[in-house]
Amino acid sequence: MMEGGKFPGIIGAVSGQDGGVNFCDMAYYQKLGEGSTMSIDSLNSMQTSMHGGSIMSVDNSSVGSTDSRTGMLNHPSHRGPVAVVSYSVGNSIFRPGRVSHALSDDALAQALMDTRFPTETLKDYEEWTIDLGKLHMGLPFAQGAFGKLYRGTYNGMDVAIKLLERPEADPAQAQLLEQQFVQEVMMLAELRHPNIVKFVGACRKPIVWCIVTGYAKGGSVRNFLNRRQNRSVPLKLAVKQALDVARGMAYVHGLGFIHRDLKSDNLLISGDKSIKIADFGVARIEVKTEGMTPETGTYRWMAPEMIQHRPYNQKVDVYSFGIVLWELISGTLPFPNMTAVQAAFAVVNKGVRPAIPHDCLPALGEIMTRCWDANPNVRPPFTDVVRMLERVEMEVLNNVRKARFRCCISQPMTLD
Repeated sequence: MMEGGKFPGIIGAVSGQDGGVNFCDMAYYQKLGEGSTMSIDSLNSMQTSMHGGSIMSVDNSSVGSTDSRTGMLNHPSHRGPVAVVSYSVGNSIFRPGRVSHALSDDALAQALMDTRFPTETLKDYEEWTIDLGKLHMGLPFAQGAFGKLYRGTYNGMDVAIKLLERPEADPAQAQLLEQQFVQEVMMLAELRHPNIVKFVGACRKPIVWCIVTGYAKGGSVRNFLNRRQNRSVPLKLAVKQALDVARGMAYVHGLGFIHRDLKSDNLLISGDKSIKIADFGVARIEVKTEGMTPETGTYRWMAPEMIQHRPYNQKVDVYSFGIVLWELISGTLPFPNMTAVQAAFAVVNKGVRPAIPHDCLPALGEIMTRCWDANPNVRPPFTDVVRMLERVEMEVLNNVRKARFRCCISQPMTLD
């Protein structure tokens, strides 16, 4: 059992509230127009439920609120859904003589598309600067204290558009938010893999930052599980999706990066049901000499060493993957009868882990327990996890073939 005295550090990091400890989780993003369709840890810890798109980490902290801390997001357009088909600079409300439409009330969209202000490029990433003339903004589908998420198209491709507001009244906050923005652009520009969300581009305006990524029609894995009402994912699909995550993370780790907030909310489902890993705003390059201390993460998926503010390495992602694998097999939220802080306390002080379903394949149960071992050195690298899951996938496929063969023998085909 861990010493209880090491644990309280997590409380101060979030001002005593239930949730994560990273800056980019300082606002939860509520889906527009559907009331409270969010998975809820408690009244103070929420995760966005979305039907598609790119995910912004959505846990609360001491500044998480349904009301904006700055003026722009107090705009009337942020109080409910916006009924609009499309908005683009080609049909801009700023063009004289044009009739404004519903998005003319959207302050963030206005700030981005206002041609009176120049589009700023990112140093060393100029080739990723988006052409606003090719960007068509559709409906916003999530919002929070520091920004909004929109569906749209870029050069004819379906995209998710993340707009972040610069909090002008708080320079320190603005600096941290900009660091997150720059870091996410840097990471996404580097990552090219079938199981990583596609980066389209980014740009800055004086009071708004924009990141454009591919749009995932299936939404997040967490939202998918919510829609299934906590029923487990069919085994063949669960193993396939777990493999997608493991392969994507093996690639990320191979480049020396750590995601640091791997969870079902940050895993997007494409039209072909493959998984795209998203939200690299808090990822960082591994520092092997000094280790790292937790500036991010969400407690239900967070490794003990991060909760305890101890140095950590890439194995924190392996721990989180173990929890995600359990979600896919069980269909439920980790530690559903606890708040996030209670779960973190139990993980650190009592060694508690989710109960492996009784009908779980032994090989999958073994992967989970190895991945979420309290000792990071025991956790396998993702390259090993991929190999283990590939063996499980073959076992599942062979069992399906045997079942079909037995069915054919018991009910042989006739000439009729």
